[in-house]
Amino acid sequence: MILFIGRKLAVLVGTVLAASVLVFFSMYMVGDPMAFLLRGRSPSPEAAAAIREQFGLDKPLLVRYFDWLFNMLRGDFGRSFQFREDVATLLASRAMVTFWLVVLSGTMIAVLGLASGIVAALARGRFADKAILIGATGLAAIPSFVGAIVLTAVFSVKLGWFPSFGAGEGLLDTIYHLVLPALALALTFIALVARVTRSSMVEQLDREHVEVATSRGMNRARVVRRHVLRNALNPILTVSGLLVAGLLVASSIVEAAFGLAGLGSLLVQSVDKLDFPVVQAIVLIIVALFVLANTVVDILAGVLDPRTKAGAAAR
Repeated sequence: MILFIGRKLAVLVGTVLAASVLVFFSMYMVGDPMAFLLRGRSPSPEAAAAIREQFGLDKPLLVRYFDWLFNMLRGDFGRSFQFREDVATLLASRAMVTFWLVVLSGTMIAVLGLASGIVAALARGRFADKAILIGATGLAAIPSFVGAIVLTAVFSVKLGWFPSFGAGEGLLDTIYHLVLPALALALTFIALVARVTRSSMVEQLDREHVEVATSRGMNRARVVRRHVLRNALNPILTVSGLLVAGLLVASSIVEAAFGLAGLGSLLVQSVDKLDFPVVQAIVLIIVALFVLANTVVDILAGVLDPRTKAGAAAR
């Protein structure tokens, strides 16, 4: 197990390093940072040289990359071209909104997606199964911004149950303000998890060992818990790992729709303004979280099913 975890961590570090190369150099393909810093002005050669030195643009590109990488590892993400302040400070002021939005959305996905998938599998072919399948198909086709508009119109404007703008103050008020944004973000993913859970459980329900356990008079709930749900978890975990990155990326649309000052809206704003340090920091953080989530899922899958670990070792 230690060797298995070590390999997964080595892959994680290698992937993040490769992503850092792509993130750093791709940003310079879309434009010259000096063009944004000067904003059409024509300073004297001395002033232009001072600006290049201040932002480290006077160094060779490869040196700039290693300086950027080592500074990132120390938590120094550089200085924003647009806001003229440390990127770390800028991200810290926005991170909690996105954090709570993703946590709430993830909780909704886990509870509603798993529950509806389990109910559909156990009621296979009956009304509840068909209703959940039709509902999941409909939800999967709804983009986040459409869900945000519908939820705001119904629960905020019509019923007045939830606010439609801002992130609130304090923990409880923040959670209250983020209910609608989190639900708008979660709708598509709830449908995906429900369908994967149903398919995986139906496959397990048809297995011979489940039929044998049932024929021996084992309690239905115990059969589902010990022989069906446990063996069905691997594909569900794999999908859940992929959802983490999807939530972070999709959060930018929901944050813009509900006027939330989170990392997603900051990323969109920074891309529009060619604010390279902010874009690089947020993109690399998203990539790192995505790879970390998948590594955790792989390790959990190895713990739950030793065949996964053995397959990885053979490769």
